[in-house]
Amino acid sequence: MALIRRVSSSFPRVFGFANRSLSSLNSPGEALDLPTSSSFAHGIHVFHCPDAVGIVAKLSECIASKGGNILNADIFVPENKNVFYSRSQFLFDPCKWPRMQMDEDFLKISKTFNAWKSVVRVPDQDPKYKIAIFASKQDHCLVDLLHQWQGGKLPVEITCVISNHDRAPNTHVMRFLERHDIAYHYLHTYNDNKREGEILELVKNTDFLVLARYMQVLSGNFLRSYGNDVINIHHGLLPSFKGSNPSKQAFNAGVKLIGATSHFVTEELDAGPIIEQMVERVSHRDNLQSFVQKSENLEKQCLTNAIRSYCELRVLPYEENRTVVF
Repeated sequence: MALIRRVSSSFPRVFGFANRSLSSLNSPGEALDLPTSSSFAHGIHVFHCPDAVGIVAKLSECIASKGGNILNADIFVPENKNVFYSRSQFLFDPCKWPRMQMDEDFLKISKTFNAWKSVVRVPDQDPKYKIAIFASKQDHCLVDLLHQWQGGKLPVEITCVISNHDRAPNTHVMRFLERHDIAYHYLHTYNDNKREGEILELVKNTDFLVLARYMQVLSGNFLRSYGNDVINIHHGLLPSFKGSNPSKQAFNAGVKLIGATSHFVTEELDAGPIIEQMVERVSHRDNLQSFVQKSENLEKQCLTNAIRSYCELRVLPYEENRTVVF
């Protein structure tokens, strides 16, 4: 079994077993009966509950009792807060531990500790997350996501692309979508009609939404009606520049550090819980073209990383407007 890591928000950081026993650890000198067959599957489990004694022991016992083996586990207990977070990856034999039984076993633990969130995922068995991508005129994030998906680097199923920009049939994006049988929905929006009712119909079977430089604000009513998470990306030009052409504003101001932020969408504009951020230095040697290219590259990487983290169950809510990202 891999060493369990428990990280506290206080210093110094403590690495090891802290005060939680691992019932599936063998005693010194005892042989380990680890799964080696290629038929074993890989599972992920995340847990968020009030802190209590014995949580790790119960989780590890649950996995070990079914012949599973913990590959790694991340645990976080914030200082002076009665909250416990964990994310475990494990190997198991699907013949000995059927998928439905696994859900029932983790549900029992969830009830024991009054968990707020307990999610288990088996990537090779469970359906891929269904997403819809929203985009406006800028293509860089949309194109990158499509290519990442085509290369198998994003574990999602893209149901459609929705845009308030009408793309010509012979463009790179449209040819790609047609080749892969992904629907493109052009919905021209107005100040008094954002077409949100039509959008809700188009995305009703999705697991979450991705705003890939979609330059329209989703209303609180839309977010409540949709009910699932929405992930957004925007530039993080430092200091912040608002309005039209922020890259040119920042370039003319001579900033030395640029960035990108991916976050969950809330009713407060660009203020949702942050999932991922990336930064890069720029200098007097950059012209406007290289400046913009660096900024767009950060946006692409940041958004892809955020989606991948979300799909791998690495993102959990922390306090009112923060996240734990394992």
